[in-house]
Amino acid sequence: MQAHPSLKCALLLLAILVPPPSRARQQAAPVPAAVEVLAGELDRNFRILREKADPKPYYICYRVAEVEGGLMSSSLGSLVQRSDNHRRSLDVTVRVGSPKLDNFHLLKGERPRFTASAALPVEDNPAALAQIAWRETDRAWRAAAQRLMQVESAIKMRAEAPGTADLPDFSEEPPATGIQDVPRQKFSPGEWAARLRKWSSVFAQYPLIISSNITLQWQREVRTFVSSDGARIRHGRHFYRLTISASAKGYDGNDLNLFRSFDAAEPDRLPRESAVEQEARKVAEQLTALLRARPADPYVGPAILSGSAAGVFFHEIFGHRIEGHRMRDETEGQTFASAVGKPVLPEFLSVISDPTLRREAGSDLNGWYDFDDEGVPAQRVAVVENGILRNFLMSRLPIPGFSRSNGHGRAQPGMEPLSRQSNLVIESAKRAPREELRRLLQSEIRRQNKPYGLYFEKVTGGFTRTRRGGLQAFTVIPLVVYRVFADGRPDELIRGADIVGTPLASFSKILATGDEREVFNGYCGAESGNVPVSVVAPALLVAEIEIQRQPESKDIGPILPRPAAEVRP
Repeated sequence: MQAHPSLKCALLLLAILVPPPSRARQQAAPVPAAVEVLAGELDRNFRILREKADPKPYYICYRVAEVEGGLMSSSLGSLVQRSDNHRRSLDVTVRVGSPKLDNFHLLKGERPRFTASAALPVEDNPAALAQIAWRETDRAWRAAAQRLMQVESAIKMRAEAPGTADLPDFSEEPPATGIQDVPRQKFSPGEWAARLRKWSSVFAQYPLIISSNITLQWQREVRTFVSSDGARIRHGRHFYRLTISASAKGYDGNDLNLFRSFDAAEPDRLPRESAVEQEARKVAEQLTALLRARPADPYVGPAILSGSAAGVFFHEIFGHRIEGHRMRDETEGQTFASAVGKPVLPEFLSVISDPTLRREAGSDLNGWYDFDDEGVPAQRVAVVENGILRNFLMSRLPIPGFSRSNGHGRAQPGMEPLSRQSNLVIESAKRAPREELRRLLQSEIRRQNKPYGLYFEKVTGGFTRTRRGGLQAFTVIPLVVYRVFADGRPDELIRGADIVGTPLASFSKILATGDEREVFNGYCGAESGNVPVSVVAPALLVAEIEIQRQPESKDIGPILPRPAAEVRP
């Protein structure tokens, strides 16, 4: 999470998708052989287990993730890595008991994780696919049967939490169908090798930079979902990501890192060659300037967060607290459990979670999908309207007041879905142009009689704590931070600051927003693994934000002098 965006998650690697085929094309696409084989084997296994097993399953689903793509990286004018991959995995979920009480029932302090997972052949060999599905279904049923006994025993020994005793463990949803054609990538890595070499050679001109890379990643992902209630789904996505990264060692021994990334649905939508070279120089120059910057001091005062920084801020301090499964878990802090219909943000702010949104603010979004990982169609959810909390992000785990999924059950392969964020969109009715927002910051500095304010230009991610047993706090990790002075002096670059705080106090400090929105794309690594997410947010003016110094390494820099830029044999 140091070199790439990351959240509580860690916004690791960003992914942008090809728009899906039209609805008519989706319906006309033939059912792939793998879908037919898996659906047939699921039906056979479900029927036999219903006849012979005790306890009987009431629901089974298979989730298949197929990924093919590659990576190419260049440093100082030479390729240093070139790899290709193609893999396919199967996850089997078996639920025994009934939707009212099953093996996935939450017990205090324990989230059930017993998905049966296995690698599948990347070829559609019917016998091999069926054999693996049979084996993993048997394994999943055995684990489910054992877990149900533990659940029933635990319930007899203790009282359920108030408000949850009558809640079912699984919502019944209409089975969805949708077969999409996910075309092969039209991409030639060889054509990009020369460009990567050229761009990465820029860093040879900056002697204080120790390491640097320009990396191109490409990927095609196909998701298949079949279930015993009749769901038959196949959908997918492509993405291309170009990342510029560099690192250096400060005069005080601390490591400094910067990156810049570009994401596109098609390779020809990545930036032009001149734009990438310009950004590489900007990263190098900004990192060199950071080496001369003074370390940050612990401070509390007014600040502006850029749109991308505000995106991480909202993802961490707000987004994780509207994930529905946390309202059902007794070990969670449940910040908003009793807040539906009440103000939780300033009245000029609204929050939408919309996984159907593919592009916004001039950028492709990473968090879109057509179906979640429980086979439920993606849905737009108005979470906050004019500061009032209206909804939670819901998987098929009901919570008090919310009995149905709204298409936010998500997981990485190998893990069970939970309610997770997708595309979080922050809307504001109190907007100001960039220069006006800066003037408002300077006025706030004078009003509070502070020596300076702060401007957070770029962040790399963060993390949050939502559990009841610890401090309900968050940390956001900035990369580029400036001190802003009320008297008009030039901004001063500083380094080594972390934003820290608690959520409810932070929400109350938001004064206004900018009039332009930015996109922060990434992967969030919470309880059900890494899932792609996006945040679309304007810049934020806050009356008060707290920073603390980052941990220090104090390692000495290189002892040996750097070799000459041109070394001849």
